[in-house]
Amino acid sequence: MSIDKIREELSAPGQLIINDEPLSPEFIPSHLPGRESELSILSRVFGPILEKPMKVSQNALIRGRIGTGKTVLVQRFGRDFERIAREKGINFHFIAVNCRQFKGSSFMILKHVITKFSPAFPQRGFSSEELLQMLLQMLDDKNAYLFLALDELESLIQNEGSDPLYNLTRIHEARFNASQRLSCIFVLRDHEFLDRLDKATLSTLNRNVLHLEEYTAPQLVRILSDRVKAAFREHSVPLETIEFIADLAAAEPERGEARYAIELLRRAGIQAQNERANRILPEHIRKAAASVPHPVYEDIRSTLGMHQKLLLLAIARRFKHTEDAYLSMGQVEEAYRIVCEEYRKNPLRHTQVWKYLKDLSNAGVLTTKVSGQGQRGKTTLIGGVSGVSNDVLEKEMERLLEVR
Repeated sequence: MSIDKIREELSAPGQLIINDEPLSPEFIPSHLPGRESELSILSRVFGPILEKPMKVSQNALIRGRIGTGKTVLVQRFGRDFERIAREKGINFHFIAVNCRQFKGSSFMILKHVITKFSPAFPQRGFSSEELLQMLLQMLDDKNAYLFLALDELESLIQNEGSDPLYNLTRIHEARFNASQRLSCIFVLRDHEFLDRLDKATLSTLNRNVLHLEEYTAPQLVRILSDRVKAAFREHSVPLETIEFIADLAAAEPERGEARYAIELLRRAGIQAQNERANRILPEHIRKAAASVPHPVYEDIRSTLGMHQKLLLLAIARRFKHTEDAYLSMGQVEEAYRIVCEEYRKNPLRHTQVWKYLKDLSNAGVLTTKVSGQGQRGKTTLIGGVSGVSNDVLEKEMERLLEVR
């Protein structure tokens, strides 16, 4: 196929995703928005190795919830560190291992690492401790250095306790006057697993601990903006749509999960392409989120009062006439009065409407935020029900109102 033909297909209506790799969980971006300070801290911790590779080794522990960027942080730092070391003439190797994929077995993990240096290494006949000693001997023979990252450390701790971590972090103490060849970085989601370690191991791990906080909405906007530039056709994802995804991902129950935000972006892109749309709009995001039912909405929808149902129906219908991500209070109240007239109900006053909206927001049902720049004064903006498309919401509220 010619270049012109490829360009023609990519520019065709509905072809929004031009490179799906940046939307994959395995994608490692060239830089990490929102994690610049953490990269700087890791550089300070492991930097001395570059100056005195034979005399210095380091260990660090990274903690954080799912979606806080632990894995991508370690991968980016490790790859950059390896490149810089080799530019300095140091035979340095970065190897990342997911402990869960190796069933939390130190034997399987070490065997995997060794085969990177010696593919023909025997598969059986050694203990984990022997494998670790053999790995160090291989590094000595090759005048090489290893930066080993162990992700999902919970699996290893649960399966074998403190011993493998103690051996990895204290191995150089048994190698008197030998070169320090091994440095480790451990990645842990649930800090409660640290309570299962003995004091000696825990004291070593606690020397360099980095806790990753949940991403904020502005940080998610930066992350998503980078992915959009790399994955989508230019101008196909408006900033308002990116901000809407970030708001959804920053709210409960996701609490700043970058993975969730990127997955929403990917699904919305596919949804928009299937509809042959030329842009990804907030309603595409709602439809994408609907594939993962909103747990709070599912729990309380049957307990909604009459006017809460009328309000949600009004919101769903009003969104059908706009491409905006949020509605103003005025727009909601206008749509609410029309719905009340249809169902022959007297509309509530502004204060009571605002209270109902606030209650739904506090319950995690409605996505809301306070207006910012570009608006006069401050008012509450309503973004709809997280994880439920407006078409589905409208039909559900109509059904509940008919049942009543």
